[in-house]
Amino acid sequence: MPLPKQPTRMGTIVQARAAHTEAVPGPALAEPVPTAKSARTGAKAPEARPARRTAAILTKAKAAPPAPATTPAPAARADKAPAAKPDRAPAVRPKGAALRRLPAAQRKFFVLDTNVLLHDPTSLFRFAEHDVFLPMIVLEELDHQKKGMSEVARNARQVSRYLDGLIGAEDLAKGVPLDTLGNQEALGTLFFQTSAKDTRLPLELPMGKADNVILGIVHSLQQENPKREVVLVSKDINMRLKARALSLPAEDYLNDHVLDDSDLLYDGVMPLPENFWVRHGKNIESWQQGGTTYYRVRGPLCAEFIVNEFVYYEGEMPLYAQVREVTGKSAVLATLRDYSHAKNSVWGVTARNREQNFALNLLMNPEIDFVSLLGQAGTGKTLLALASGLAQTLETKRYNEIIITRATVPVGDDIGFLPGTEEEKMAPWMGALEDNLEVLHQGAGGLGAAGNGQDWSKSPAMDLIRARIKVKSLNFMRGRTFLNKFLIIDEAQNLTPKQMKTLATRAGPGTKIVCLGNIAQIDTPYLTEGSSGLTYVVDRFKGWPHAGHITLQRGERSRLADYASDAL
Repeated sequence: MPLPKQPTRMGTIVQARAAHTEAVPGPALAEPVPTAKSARTGAKAPEARPARRTAAILTKAKAAPPAPATTPAPAARADKAPAAKPDRAPAVRPKGAALRRLPAAQRKFFVLDTNVLLHDPTSLFRFAEHDVFLPMIVLEELDHQKKGMSEVARNARQVSRYLDGLIGAEDLAKGVPLDTLGNQEALGTLFFQTSAKDTRLPLELPMGKADNVILGIVHSLQQENPKREVVLVSKDINMRLKARALSLPAEDYLNDHVLDDSDLLYDGVMPLPENFWVRHGKNIESWQQGGTTYYRVRGPLCAEFIVNEFVYYEGEMPLYAQVREVTGKSAVLATLRDYSHAKNSVWGVTARNREQNFALNLLMNPEIDFVSLLGQAGTGKTLLALASGLAQTLETKRYNEIIITRATVPVGDDIGFLPGTEEEKMAPWMGALEDNLEVLHQGAGGLGAAGNGQDWSKSPAMDLIRARIKVKSLNFMRGRTFLNKFLIIDEAQNLTPKQMKTLATRAGPGTKIVCLGNIAQIDTPYLTEGSSGLTYVVDRFKGWPHAGHITLQRGERSRLADYASDAL
């Protein structure tokens, strides 16, 4: 986002800096560092919570400069290939390293299960320089799954199209190059089962089941290719367990995983070390623009900053700021608006902790087009998003409508079809909307309806609010374009990366998208914390100047909800 022009005269700053030494634990500024009154948020979060990069940053600040990182050796397969066995560290290919074709004897044989192709049709091209083998029973199962309008049926048809484009006039007995369709990273060969295999296994298993047939083919390929590693790739846990019991190598398909460990997910916040001002207090430049104070700091830690990341220092000279620009070892920090103060309340809502204040700074910033909020139950994700949407729709008129949608994935058994229109069908899924509207209606004074015993849902003010809130289903989002809308995607952890891409590309000029979710509460089958669409967008939008992310840490719902989250 554009930054205000820097001042041309820095005489006062130079004089102030000359009056201080490096031992002074604070910045040498012409004006004071933001104090608790101007920049500090509300209550502190628990000090014992794990923070991303905190330990590494503190250690780095006190230790000697690290030695230059060495370039990892080229791996036997790409970083997007299935994960390595647990007993060996996964190999990582250096970024930008060129792939090369390996001799046939050095290539691995990856036998794909049907569920891998139904999960990701492009999995055929995700094994770098290694070969892929498709048993005939897999093609048979794809044929059974191709009918219908579900996501699985669409993936089955897409796999068939890929296979049809690859085959052409090739001799299937010799294999088909996987880069025929232009996939330059797929340098292996695709093999089909063109003859009967000796599928006798060490254990007697019923051969009428497709899983057992595939296991038999893997065993047969091992016997035919004793010098090559044959690996079964399957999303089915029981299938992999049976393969391991038969001493057959089996791995999960992890190409769709953004992160191997959810603890490594970007949380949008970085605590500054205690000696931050000592090491970064030299040559500080400061200026003000539009009520915001900007600081340009220089030091080794600046290279760790990410654009729109929030940094804070709660020592003797506190600082709460947002990173606006990173250039080498210098960065521009901007002070925040204190939404914990009643005068800055958003639709009657004030921030109760540090992370909530950070979230409201993102939600109320017109330069931020995409906001993602993660957090456990009761941290205020929906309340903050809805309050900021109402304030910017009904008060400032920045948006003309609030659109709310969510994935309709039940926690328990499905209750079946629901009667009524689209909004009436979505009503049972929007209980969180009703609950938060009641809180916001009473928090904003109720407009004459909260204190006289009148039903809040039937008050004139609620009719006005409901006229600006539309509840839409995900099923009808394809092809739409939203202009000047405030789009809230609730329970986004249950969306796939493909579904998330579909929703994010609906945004037209003036539209803001807010994604809410808790990756610890995924109800969609086959989705994990690493492959969720919410994890996907948090990682891909990280560092974009018009996107921001915050992981809310502290629950504010009730003491019962907080204890239940920790103890249960």
